[in-house]
Formats: sequence, C-alpha cells, structure tokens
Amino acid sequence: MNIAFIRHGPTEWNALGRMQGRRDIPLSVEGRQTIAQWRVPDALAVNARWLSSPLIRAVETARHLAGAEPALEPALTEMDWGDWEGYSHEEIERRDGDAFTRNAARGLDFRPPGGESPRDVVARVVDWLETVAGSSPPLICVTHNGVLGALLALATGWDMTGKPPIRLRPATLHRFDVRAGPTLAVVECNVALVAPGECVTEPPFPPPPVPSAALP
Repeated sequence: MNIAFIRHGPTEWNALGRMQGRRDIPLSVEGRQTIAQWRVPDALAVNARWLSSPLIRAVETARHLAGAEPALEPALTEMDWGDWEGYSHEEIERRDGDAFTRNAARGLDFRPPGGESPRDVVARVVDWLETVAGSSPPLICVTHNGVLGALLALATGWDMTGKPPIRLRPATLHRFDVRAGPTLAVVECNVALVAPGECVTEPPFPPPPVPSAALP
C-alpha cells in the first residue's frame, strides 16, 4: 500500500528557528494563510483516510486539508527535543559550546538532553507501520520533519549523517510504498500542494541545525 505524508504548516517558532519538538505550538497567522493555498491532488485524496499527529499544528493542517476531523496517531508525533525545546541553535551554541554540533554528528544516535534520538523515532514509526501495512482505504498523514526523516532513513538506508538523499521541501506531499515486514520504498517526493501559477506566501523555514530528520 502507499501512504502519503505531509508536514504541518508553519508556526511562529518555525519562523524564529526555535526547536518545537513536543511543544504544542499552533500554526501562526501566516501559517494558516499558507495552508489555505494547499490542495492535495484529487487522485490521492479520493476515499483517503486522514491521520494526524496529536500536536495542534498538525491537527490544524489536517483539518483544513481533509475538510474533516482527522484520526489522531501518536506514532506521528514529532521527535522529543527534551531540554532544547524552545531554543534556537544559536542559543544552544552560546550556552553549551559545540556540544550540539558534536551530538549532531552521531546521526541516528543524536539525542538532545532528556529527549529522543532519531533512532527512537524510527523504532516507533516501524512499530506503527506494522499495524497499517496492507490496510485500506489509503492513508494521508500529517506529521513533522522528524517523522519524515525517519521514513526517509527507513526507505533509503540513510544514517542521518551528511546530506539527506532527498531534500524534502515544505508545502509538498511525499508517498511511500509499505509492505509486510515492514519494508518501505520511496514512490515520489515533493509533490506540490499549491497549484501551478498560484502565488505562495510562506514564512521561511530556517535551515536545519542538525541532520534533517531531526528538524523541529
């Protein structure tokens, strides 16, 4: 089966470069204006079942795109950034020196103090995929960059060091093929959610301070 994944719309903390993690930050005013322009291709949306991370920024995004209340799935929740939530990369660097950079070099085993590692996120995503592989109707999931990075690692073998094999862009949809096991393969990435020719007003998402799987 194919499952489609979408990252939530922008928040004020995204614009400020703050690590959100499990903090329940809503979409910003600009973020709501941004997702108002998003549309899922009809061929994918027909008869789809919508799932969302329980965090409000994802729920708001799913609610708009689905035109209905999504089912909540805890496995789609963002990576827990522990003690670093609410801080920017620059603030952590000033406080902790190069501890952030050295930690980030560990790739899948990067772990913020008191938080999750990307490997932890991969493990919970695998557990969830085992429960939905082969289910119907097709699924569209609204989630976070941490989960998208975990999916990319599963599908490509990326160890989250160096550049990702595919740069997952905002305001796009990503499809993966899930089979028993579970095994995961990329079907297509960066399917635009904005119709060609439409004007997009989107607050900038800050550049990743660590491997992209662990973005806020």
